[in-house]
Amino acid sequence: MKEFESIPALKAHLTASTIESIAVQSLDLREIERLILDREFKDCLFLGCQMSPSLWAHLSVNNYLFPHLDVPYHCYPSTLYTRENLYSKYNYRQPETYQQTLDKVVYDHYIKTGKETHAIKETLARRLHDHSITDALQEFLHEVEEKKVVAIMGGHGLSRASQSYRQITEIAKELTEAGYLMLSGGGPGAMEATHVGAWLAGKPAAALHEAIAILATAPKYNHPNWLPTAFQVLEQHPTSDFKSLGIPTWHYGHEPPTPFASHIAKYFANSVREEGLLAIAKGGVIFAPGSAGTMQEIFQDIAQNHYESFGYASPMLFLDKAYWSYDRPVYPIIELMSRRGDLKNLNIGLYDDSEQIIAHLNRFK
Repeated sequence: MKEFESIPALKAHLTASTIESIAVQSLDLREIERLILDREFKDCLFLGCQMSPSLWAHLSVNNYLFPHLDVPYHCYPSTLYTRENLYSKYNYRQPETYQQTLDKVVYDHYIKTGKETHAIKETLARRLHDHSITDALQEFLHEVEEKKVVAIMGGHGLSRASQSYRQITEIAKELTEAGYLMLSGGGPGAMEATHVGAWLAGKPAAALHEAIAILATAPKYNHPNWLPTAFQVLEQHPTSDFKSLGIPTWHYGHEPPTPFASHIAKYFANSVREEGLLAIAKGGVIFAPGSAGTMQEIFQDIAQNHYESFGYASPMLFLDKAYWSYDRPVYPIIELMSRRGDLKNLNIGLYDDSEQIIAHLNRFK
Protein backbone atom coordinates (compact mmCIF):
# COMPACT_ATOMS: atom_id res chain seq x y z
CA MET A 1 0.00 0.00 0.00
CA LYS A 2 1.59 3.24 -1.15
CA GLU A 3 1.79 5.92 1.55
CA PHE A 4 1.35 9.65 1.09
CA GLU A 5 2.51 12.23 3.60
CA SER A 6 2.46 15.40 1.48
CA ILE A 7 -0.18 17.12 -0.61
CA PRO A 8 2.06 17.51 -3.72
CA ALA A 9 2.86 13.77 -3.74
CA LEU A 10 -0.79 12.83 -3.29
CA LYS A 11 -1.94 15.31 -5.91
CA ALA A 12 0.54 13.89 -8.45
CA HIS A 13 -0.87 10.40 -7.83
CA LEU A 14 -4.50 11.33 -8.45
CA THR A 15 -4.42 10.86 -12.23
CA ALA A 16 -6.88 7.97 -12.61
CA SER A 17 -10.64 8.13 -12.07
CA THR A 18 -10.44 5.37 -9.46
CA ILE A 19 -7.79 5.30 -6.72
CA GLU A 20 -7.22 2.05 -4.86
CA SER A 21 -5.21 0.89 -1.85
CA ILE A 22 -3.33 3.97 -0.75
CA ALA A 23 -2.68 5.32 2.75
CA VAL A 24 -2.91 9.06 3.38
CA GLN A 25 -1.55 10.33 6.65
CA SER A 26 -2.04 13.60 8.53
CA LEU A 27 -2.91 15.81 5.53
CA ASP A 28 -5.36 18.66 5.13
CA LEU A 29 -7.40 17.25 2.26
CA ARG A 30 -9.48 20.40 2.00
CA GLU A 31 -6.62 21.85 -0.07
CA ILE A 32 -7.47 19.48 -2.93
CA GLU A 33 -11.13 18.86 -2.16
CA ARG A 34 -12.42 19.20 -5.75
CA LEU A 35 -9.77 16.80 -7.05
CA ILE A 36 -10.78 14.17 -4.49
CA LEU A 37 -14.54 14.59 -5.00
CA ASP A 38 -14.06 13.95 -8.73
CA ARG A 39 -12.56 10.51 -8.08
CA GLU A 40 -13.65 7.21 -6.61
CA PHE A 41 -11.55 5.74 -3.79
CA LYS A 42 -11.52 2.07 -2.80
CA ASP A 43 -9.80 0.24 0.06
CA CYS A 44 -7.83 3.33 1.11
CA LEU A 45 -6.71 4.45 4.56
CA PHE A 46 -7.04 8.04 5.74
CA LEU A 47 -5.28 8.57 9.06
CA GLY A 48 -5.84 11.78 11.00
CA CYS A 49 -6.60 13.85 7.90
CA GLN A 50 -8.52 17.10 7.98
CA MET A 51 -11.57 17.07 5.71
CA SER A 52 -14.88 18.82 5.20
CA PRO A 53 -18.22 17.05 5.79
CA SER A 54 -18.50 16.57 2.02
CA LEU A 55 -15.10 14.87 1.85
CA TRP A 56 -15.91 12.71 4.86
CA ALA A 57 -19.15 11.54 3.27
CA HIS A 58 -17.46 10.89 -0.08
CA LEU A 59 -14.55 8.90 1.36
CA SER A 60 -16.45 6.99 4.05
CA VAL A 61 -17.77 4.54 1.43
CA ASN A 62 -15.42 1.58 0.72
CA ASN A 63 -12.52 3.18 2.66
CA TYR A 64 -11.21 3.41 6.22
CA LEU A 65 -11.25 6.78 7.96
CA PHE A 66 -9.39 7.20 11.25
CA PRO A 67 -10.11 10.55 12.93
CA HIS A 68 -7.77 12.38 15.29
CA LEU A 69 -8.68 11.67 18.91
CA ASP A 70 -8.92 14.46 21.45
CA VAL A 71 -5.49 14.10 23.10
CA PRO A 72 -2.59 16.60 23.36
CA TYR A 73 -0.40 14.63 20.92
CA HIS A 74 -0.80 13.66 17.30
CA CYS A 75 -2.09 10.09 16.98
CA TYR A 76 -0.65 9.70 13.47
CA PRO A 77 2.79 11.36 13.30
CA SER A 78 4.12 10.92 9.77
CA THR A 79 7.75 11.59 10.69
CA LEU A 80 10.03 11.02 13.65
CA TYR A 81 10.35 13.68 16.31
CA THR A 82 13.23 16.15 16.48
CA ARG A 83 14.38 18.46 19.24
CA GLU A 84 12.69 21.31 17.35
CA ASN A 85 9.22 19.84 17.90
CA LEU A 86 9.68 17.99 21.19
CA TYR A 87 11.32 21.07 22.72
CA SER A 88 9.26 23.68 20.89
CA LYS A 89 8.77 26.84 22.98
CA TYR A 90 11.87 26.04 25.07
CA ASN A 91 14.34 28.82 25.83
CA TYR A 92 17.34 27.58 27.78
CA ARG A 93 17.85 31.04 29.26
CA GLN A 94 14.39 30.64 30.81
CA PRO A 95 14.41 27.02 31.99
CA GLU A 96 10.83 27.24 33.23
CA THR A 97 9.72 27.29 29.57
CA TYR A 98 10.33 23.52 29.55
CA GLN A 99 6.88 23.22 31.11
CA GLN A 100 5.37 24.44 27.83
CA THR A 101 7.18 22.02 25.54
CA LEU A 102 5.36 19.25 23.70
CA ASP A 103 7.49 16.68 25.52
CA LYS A 104 6.43 17.91 28.97
CA VAL A 105 2.79 18.51 28.02
CA VAL A 106 2.48 14.95 26.71
CA TYR A 107 4.26 13.52 29.75
CA ASP A 108 1.96 15.40 32.13
CA HIS A 109 -1.05 14.06 30.23
CA TYR A 110 0.46 10.55 30.34
CA ILE A 111 0.82 10.72 34.12
CA LYS A 112 -2.60 12.31 34.61
CA THR A 113 -4.38 9.64 32.56
CA GLY A 114 -2.26 6.86 34.08
CA LYS A 115 0.75 4.92 32.85
CA GLU A 116 -1.32 1.75 32.83
CA THR A 117 -4.68 3.33 32.07
CA HIS A 118 -7.59 1.18 30.89
CA ALA A 119 -9.48 4.11 29.39
CA ILE A 120 -10.18 2.88 25.87
CA LYS A 121 -9.79 6.24 24.12
CA GLU A 122 -6.40 6.86 25.70
CA THR A 123 -5.05 3.35 25.14
CA LEU A 124 -6.22 3.45 21.52
CA ALA A 125 -4.64 6.87 20.95
CA ARG A 126 -1.32 5.66 22.37
CA ARG A 127 -1.32 2.51 20.25
CA LEU A 128 -2.13 4.49 17.11
CA HIS A 129 0.67 6.93 17.93
CA ASP A 130 3.23 4.17 18.54
CA HIS A 131 2.21 2.38 15.36
CA SER A 132 2.81 5.57 13.37
CA ILE A 133 6.19 6.10 15.05
CA THR A 134 7.22 2.56 14.07
CA ASP A 135 6.11 3.23 10.51
CA ALA A 136 8.13 6.47 10.42
CA LEU A 137 11.10 4.66 11.97
CA GLN A 138 11.07 1.95 9.31
CA GLU A 139 10.94 4.61 6.62
CA PHE A 140 13.91 6.43 8.20
CA LEU A 141 15.96 3.21 8.34
CA HIS A 142 15.07 2.12 4.81
CA GLU A 143 18.16 3.75 3.29
CA VAL A 144 20.55 2.65 6.06
CA GLU A 145 22.66 -0.49 5.71
CA GLU A 146 21.41 -2.67 8.55
CA LYS A 147 24.86 -3.82 9.69
CA LYS A 148 25.90 -0.18 10.08
CA VAL A 149 23.36 0.51 12.83
CA VAL A 150 25.12 0.24 16.21
CA ALA A 151 23.58 0.86 19.62
CA ILE A 152 25.23 1.93 22.85
CA MET A 153 23.37 0.85 25.98
CA GLY A 154 24.25 2.08 29.46
CA GLY A 155 23.07 3.74 32.62
CA HIS A 156 20.96 6.90 32.64
CA GLY A 157 22.82 7.98 35.78
CA LEU A 158 26.27 8.13 34.16
CA SER A 159 27.83 11.48 35.02
CA ARG A 160 28.85 13.85 32.26
CA ALA A 161 32.00 14.49 34.29
CA SER A 162 33.08 10.84 34.23
CA GLN A 163 35.76 9.26 32.06
CA SER A 164 33.21 6.69 30.86
CA TYR A 165 31.00 9.47 29.48
CA ARG A 166 33.94 10.97 27.58
CA GLN A 167 34.97 7.57 26.22
CA ILE A 168 31.46 6.86 24.93
CA THR A 169 31.34 10.23 23.15
CA GLU A 170 34.68 9.48 21.50
CA ILE A 171 33.59 6.00 20.39
CA ALA A 172 30.32 7.36 18.99
CA LYS A 173 32.14 10.19 17.21
CA GLU A 174 34.61 7.85 15.53
CA LEU A 175 31.95 5.31 14.53
CA THR A 176 29.72 8.04 13.11
CA GLU A 177 32.61 9.41 11.07
CA ALA A 178 33.18 5.86 9.78
CA GLY A 179 29.62 5.73 8.44
CA TYR A 180 27.75 4.05 11.28
CA LEU A 181 24.35 5.24 12.46
CA MET A 182 24.49 5.49 16.24
CA LEU A 183 21.46 4.44 18.24
CA SER A 184 20.53 4.68 21.91
CA GLY A 185 17.57 4.77 24.27
CA GLY A 186 17.56 8.53 23.75
CA GLY A 187 17.79 9.58 27.38
CA PRO A 188 20.53 10.96 29.66
CA GLY A 189 23.79 9.40 30.82
CA ALA A 190 25.44 6.91 28.47
CA MET A 191 22.59 7.43 26.01
CA GLU A 192 23.21 11.15 25.77
CA ALA A 193 26.96 10.59 25.39
CA THR A 194 26.24 8.50 22.29
CA HIS A 195 24.46 11.40 20.60
CA VAL A 196 26.88 14.09 21.75
CA GLY A 197 29.63 12.17 19.96
CA ALA A 198 27.50 11.67 16.86
CA TRP A 199 26.40 15.33 16.74
CA LEU A 200 29.99 16.56 16.92
CA ALA A 201 31.30 14.03 14.38
CA GLY A 202 33.42 15.69 11.73
CA LYS A 203 34.47 18.45 14.10
CA PRO A 204 37.87 18.68 15.86
CA ALA A 205 38.40 16.67 19.04
CA ALA A 206 38.85 19.98 20.86
CA ALA A 207 35.23 20.90 20.05
CA LEU A 208 34.03 17.69 21.67
CA HIS A 209 36.14 18.26 24.78
CA GLU A 210 34.93 21.86 25.10
CA ALA A 211 31.33 20.65 24.82
CA ILE A 212 31.86 18.04 27.53
CA ALA A 213 33.35 20.70 29.82
CA ILE A 214 30.15 22.75 29.48
CA LEU A 215 27.91 19.71 29.98
CA ALA A 216 29.89 18.51 33.01
CA THR A 217 28.85 21.59 35.01
CA ALA A 218 25.42 19.88 35.22
CA PRO A 219 26.57 16.26 35.57
CA LYS A 220 23.25 14.39 35.82
CA TYR A 221 19.74 14.75 34.40
CA ASN A 222 18.26 15.80 37.76
CA HIS A 223 20.52 18.86 37.85
CA PRO A 224 18.52 22.02 37.03
CA ASN A 225 21.01 22.96 34.31
CA TRP A 226 21.10 19.58 32.58
CA LEU A 227 18.91 20.71 29.68
CA PRO A 228 20.11 24.36 29.55
CA THR A 229 23.75 23.29 29.17
CA ALA A 230 22.79 20.91 26.36
CA PHE A 231 21.12 23.75 24.48
CA GLN A 232 24.11 25.97 25.21
CA VAL A 233 26.34 23.49 23.39
CA LEU A 234 23.81 23.24 20.56
CA GLU A 235 23.83 27.01 20.26
CA GLN A 236 27.58 26.81 19.65
CA HIS A 237 27.15 23.87 17.23
CA PRO A 238 23.69 24.38 15.72
CA THR A 239 24.15 22.01 12.79
CA SER A 240 25.67 18.61 12.16
CA ASP A 241 26.50 16.73 8.98
CA PHE A 242 25.57 13.46 10.64
CA LYS A 243 22.45 11.70 11.92
CA SER A 244 21.79 9.64 15.01
CA LEU A 245 18.68 7.95 16.35
CA GLY A 246 17.32 8.14 19.89
CA ILE A 247 14.44 5.91 21.01
CA PRO A 248 13.15 7.18 24.37
CA THR A 249 9.79 6.60 26.04
CA TRP A 250 7.28 8.62 28.06
CA HIS A 251 7.27 5.64 30.44
CA TYR A 252 10.49 7.20 31.76
CA GLY A 253 9.38 10.70 30.93
CA HIS A 254 10.91 12.18 34.08
CA GLU A 255 14.19 11.73 32.18
CA PRO A 256 14.07 14.28 29.35
CA PRO A 257 15.13 13.01 25.91
CA THR A 258 18.55 14.13 24.78
CA PRO A 259 18.31 17.00 22.28
CA PHE A 260 21.55 15.83 20.62
CA ALA A 261 19.80 13.03 18.70
CA SER A 262 18.96 14.26 15.21
CA HIS A 263 15.97 11.90 15.00
CA ILE A 264 13.84 10.77 17.93
CA ALA A 265 11.37 7.88 17.91
CA LYS A 266 9.58 8.47 21.19
CA TYR A 267 7.08 5.83 22.32
CA PHE A 268 4.47 5.39 25.01
CA ALA A 269 4.92 1.59 25.30
CA ASN A 270 8.32 0.81 26.79
CA SER A 271 8.06 -2.85 25.75
CA VAL A 272 7.73 -1.85 22.08
CA ARG A 273 10.61 0.60 22.49
CA GLU A 274 12.95 -1.96 24.12
CA GLU A 275 12.21 -4.63 21.53
CA GLY A 276 12.67 -2.12 18.73
CA LEU A 277 16.01 -0.86 20.03
CA LEU A 278 17.65 -4.27 19.96
CA ALA A 279 15.94 -5.38 16.77
CA ILE A 280 17.31 -2.36 14.90
CA ALA A 281 20.90 -2.62 16.17
CA LYS A 282 21.95 -5.29 13.72
CA GLY A 283 25.47 -3.91 13.50
CA GLY A 284 26.06 -4.67 17.17
CA VAL A 285 25.46 -3.39 20.69
CA ILE A 286 28.04 -1.83 23.00
CA PHE A 287 27.10 -2.28 26.65
CA ALA A 288 28.55 0.50 28.79
CA PRO A 289 28.24 0.32 32.59
CA GLY A 290 24.63 0.32 33.72
CA SER A 291 22.31 -1.28 36.22
CA ALA A 292 19.07 -3.26 36.00
CA GLY A 293 17.81 -1.73 32.77
CA THR A 294 21.08 -2.39 30.96
CA MET A 295 21.21 -5.96 32.26
CA GLN A 296 17.65 -6.52 31.02
CA GLU A 297 18.80 -5.38 27.58
CA ILE A 298 21.82 -7.71 27.74
CA PHE A 299 19.70 -10.81 28.32
CA GLN A 300 17.10 -9.71 25.80
CA ASP A 301 19.90 -9.34 23.26
CA ILE A 302 21.24 -12.77 24.20
CA ALA A 303 17.90 -14.38 23.33
CA GLN A 304 17.73 -12.50 20.02
CA ASN A 305 21.24 -13.61 19.05
CA HIS A 306 20.98 -17.17 20.41
CA TYR A 307 17.94 -17.81 18.23
CA GLU A 308 19.25 -15.68 15.37
CA SER A 309 15.87 -13.99 15.34
CA PHE A 310 16.87 -11.70 12.47
CA GLY A 311 18.90 -14.20 10.46
CA TYR A 312 22.26 -13.78 12.17
CA ALA A 313 23.84 -12.86 15.50
CA SER A 314 25.33 -9.39 16.01
CA PRO A 315 28.26 -8.47 18.26
CA MET A 316 27.64 -7.95 21.96
CA LEU A 317 30.56 -5.85 23.21
CA PHE A 318 31.08 -5.03 26.87
CA LEU A 319 32.93 -1.81 27.71
CA ASP A 320 34.85 -1.77 31.04
CA LYS A 321 36.38 -5.12 31.99
CA ALA A 322 36.32 -4.55 35.74
CA TYR A 323 32.69 -3.46 35.78
CA TRP A 324 31.31 -6.38 33.78
CA SER A 325 33.64 -8.93 35.43
CA TYR A 326 33.27 -7.90 39.10
CA ASP A 327 30.82 -5.04 39.78
CA ARG A 328 28.13 -6.64 37.60
CA PRO A 329 29.70 -10.04 36.84
CA VAL A 330 27.54 -10.77 33.85
CA TYR A 331 30.28 -11.35 31.28
CA PRO A 332 31.95 -14.40 32.90
CA ILE A 333 28.57 -16.18 33.06
CA ILE A 334 27.76 -15.40 29.44
CA GLU A 335 31.23 -16.43 28.28
CA LEU A 336 31.07 -19.71 30.21
CA MET A 337 27.62 -20.61 28.88
CA SER A 338 28.67 -19.69 25.36
CA ARG A 339 31.86 -21.76 25.59
CA ARG A 340 30.07 -24.88 26.75
CA GLY A 341 27.23 -24.54 24.25
CA ASP A 342 24.37 -23.53 26.52
CA LEU A 343 24.18 -20.29 24.55
CA LYS A 344 24.80 -20.52 20.83
CA ASN A 345 25.77 -18.10 18.05
CA LEU A 346 27.01 -15.39 20.39
CA ASN A 347 29.60 -12.91 19.12
CA ILE A 348 30.93 -11.36 22.32
CA GLY A 349 33.88 -9.28 23.49
CA LEU A 350 35.07 -7.60 26.69
CA TYR A 351 37.20 -4.48 26.32
CA ASP A 352 38.60 -1.40 28.00
CA ASP A 353 40.13 0.03 24.84
CA SER A 354 37.91 1.99 22.45
CA GLU A 355 39.90 1.02 19.36
CA GLN A 356 39.45 -2.68 20.12
CA ILE A 357 35.68 -2.22 20.24
CA ILE A 358 35.69 -0.33 16.94
CA ALA A 359 37.93 -2.98 15.35
CA HIS A 360 35.56 -5.75 16.48
CA LEU A 361 32.59 -3.94 14.92
CA ASN A 362 34.51 -3.36 11.70
CA ARG A 363 35.43 -7.06 11.45
CA PHE A 364 31.77 -7.99 11.76
CA LYS A 365 30.65 -5.48 9.14
